[in-house]
Amino acid sequence: MKRLLTFCLISLNSIFFVHAQLKSPDDFLGYPLGSHFTPHHKVAEYFRQTAAASAKNMKLIEYGKTNEGRPLMVAVISSPENITKLEQVRNNNLILATGANNNSADLTSQPAILWLSYNVHGNEANSTETAMKMLYTLVSGNNKPAVDWLKNTVVVIDPCLNPDGRDRYVNYFNSVVGKTPNSDPLSREHIEPWPGGRPNHYYFDLNRDWAWQTQIESQQRLALYNQWMPQVHVDFHEQSYNEPYYFAPAAEPVHQDITSWQKSFQVVVGKNNAKYFDAEGWQYFTKERFDLLYPSYGDTYPLYNGSIGMTYEQGGIRAGLSVVTNDGDTLTLKDRIAHHFTTGMSTLEVTSLNHNKLLAEYKKYFQQELASSPGVYKSYIIKATNLSRLKKLAELLTKNKIEFAFGGDKVGRGYDYDTQKEESFTIARNDLIVNIQQPRAVLANVLLEPQTFVTDSNTYDITAWALPYVYGLKGYASKESIKGKYSAIEDPKIINNELDKPLAWLFSWGTSEDVQVLTALQKENIKVRQADQPFAVNGKDYPAGTLIVLRAENERLVRGIKDKVASISKTLNIPIQAVSSGFVEKGKDFGSNVYPLLKQPKIAIVSGMEVSSLAFGEAWFFLEHDLNLSPSIINAKDLNNLDINKVNTLILPDGSYSPFIGEGLNAWLNKGGRLILMEDAIESVLEKKGFDIKKKEAVVKKDEKPEANKLLFKDKDKDDFETAIPGAIYRINLDASHPFSYGLGKAYYSLKTDRKIYEPFVKGWNVGLINEKSLLAGVVGKKAREELKTGLLIGVQDFGRGQVVYLANDPLFRNFWEGGKTLFGNVLFCSY
Repeated sequence: MKRLLTFCLISLNSIFFVHAQLKSPDDFLGYPLGSHFTPHHKVAEYFRQTAAASAKNMKLIEYGKTNEGRPLMVAVISSPENITKLEQVRNNNLILATGANNNSADLTSQPAILWLSYNVHGNEANSTETAMKMLYTLVSGNNKPAVDWLKNTVVVIDPCLNPDGRDRYVNYFNSVVGKTPNSDPLSREHIEPWPGGRPNHYYFDLNRDWAWQTQIESQQRLALYNQWMPQVHVDFHEQSYNEPYYFAPAAEPVHQDITSWQKSFQVVVGKNNAKYFDAEGWQYFTKERFDLLYPSYGDTYPLYNGSIGMTYEQGGIRAGLSVVTNDGDTLTLKDRIAHHFTTGMSTLEVTSLNHNKLLAEYKKYFQQELASSPGVYKSYIIKATNLSRLKKLAELLTKNKIEFAFGGDKVGRGYDYDTQKEESFTIARNDLIVNIQQPRAVLANVLLEPQTFVTDSNTYDITAWALPYVYGLKGYASKESIKGKYSAIEDPKIINNELDKPLAWLFSWGTSEDVQVLTALQKENIKVRQADQPFAVNGKDYPAGTLIVLRAENERLVRGIKDKVASISKTLNIPIQAVSSGFVEKGKDFGSNVYPLLKQPKIAIVSGMEVSSLAFGEAWFFLEHDLNLSPSIINAKDLNNLDINKVNTLILPDGSYSPFIGEGLNAWLNKGGRLILMEDAIESVLEKKGFDIKKKEAVVKKDEKPEANKLLFKDKDKDDFETAIPGAIYRINLDASHPFSYGLGKAYYSLKTDRKIYEPFVKGWNVGLINEKSLLAGVVGKKAREELKTGLLIGVQDFGRGQVVYLANDPLFRNFWEGGKTLFGNVLFCSY
């Protein structure tokens, strides 16, 4: 028995040893790295196995899950000495990021932190394969230079920021590739089906979501990132397979708040990368195309938080295992891995050799933020004109570690975001105040500054995003240093009137939470009315849009109406007001026709090849996550087969639907359907029967001669500045009496990303118009400005018993445009 027990222990120890033994990716996967694409579950298993075998110089942190349940993780790697004191290293680093002028953080033995982010775009799939090679190289101890570099550096490897999108791509590719990969670009393995692997589960581009954190992957990753705050961050990407490799330094425009040190160290890194590429004869370029302006990228967000943020781009999107490029060369996955691996190791080398300087400059960065404000303004005051949206703004600032306070008794002057003039203001109790003298000063300033200085129109993304515009709130930028008095909002005290038999219950309107109340009531078959005009009852004023539930017309059909209304109010934490009389003090009595019944929308969204996947994802995500609705998802080919009893509200996101606009859709509209056309979807109905919308064409003077082309050949790849509009903010003047304006008032701040504009209706409602003074912020070329002087951007027309809504701009832009959510809620639910 004793001999048997001894044998069992030896066997168990052997099994444990085998399982804990460090393996290369090739040995673990059973195939040479680069010969297949690896599904995410195998990547996760490899990282876990490596962590179990390399506890002395690696720690694995699983920081969350994706929408589809895939694990998100980072590997933290360094020398055994650094790993034993890893928590101390992290805390010391965070002390540096406070800007505190103290000596509690010992920098003599403090390593620099290098964070490597792979595969934020799922179909840029080389990155995750490279991450496994980087992991093995750093923990195996077989690479002597790397062993030395890790003495001065902690490396954080995130192998895949977007597992859902990557597996969408990998699963497709692995399902169609043959025994031998086909290098012909026209082969199906190089042509992804819609929506492609680039976005996440909800079809969002996660590389545009760093600051906004609308997506679950971003929220969990940034929470971890802010616990580490690296000195250097690299975001690994792929571009067209016909392109060579790109690495820093970046192109213009570079935001003026990015420091000379941050820019100069990009050059140091770039030269080191170039040294290794030159030795191999690999092609690359720098200082082109990829700028440093928009604050929500994987390079700019770290830069605005004191890091050296950089993007590396390998040619290779949809290249599969091998592809023939336009130059006639064959680019393989193994080539792409080699290139990304080389820049990763090169960046580690530079980080390690310069770790003392990196730490010193990092500490100096945050000390300067505390000592002096970046930019022109010292304080930003955002008025509490909509408490719900103000709370959401406060949530965003909190996610980004930006300090703020509320209220005070200060009277001051500042730049009015709306009038674009210096105006006086008084701070009320719930007004939000961001004083720029704080550790996250640069990020706060970048997100809040009214005008972003842009040196070059050839930017990769939008050029305006000031938060008061995004949230549809009144704001001021002040050169005075103003601090708030309170740490939290003071919620208004609303006493719910517990009448036994009230005439009606009243709910507010103008936020996503209010829409949730409406949908909850309608799911209980409770009839809800909405005020088309303001009114006053019991000494309290109620704006247009207020929801009204009349007891008598509901209790005949709904049992326990009072308890159900109270339960919905309590569950959603939304105040309710009971009133005993419909005889109002101002406005019209409750029996008037200005309180129409609201129809319960049965919503469908069109998806498929005709549709922008990103635009579809915005609508899908908004309905599911902001409104708790489950829309039907249909194909464009079914537009002419809609059943009005199953779908009464149809959303056509940005896309091209012209072949599918037919008699069947018209018949559905005539029966009472509501059709919402967004962005380019409008183009699909131009000149179609029954659709009154007309494009506004640029005015050409009779004797005006075309101007000679002034573009020099050397600038052939640049955008034409005169027609450029990469993304600018316009004030859209609203018809304040129309239901679209509920919760917004007379104006709506909208992001404009194209030059399309429409003629005002002769018949129909011109809900949103712009004029010569509408441009508020962002780059718009001279010709584009002329074209966008006046015209219609939001309109609605009757179509039989139905309606067609035209939204020329995207109100749900990347799901962070909060003011647009109010507008879109009105479009979906209000009666008009």
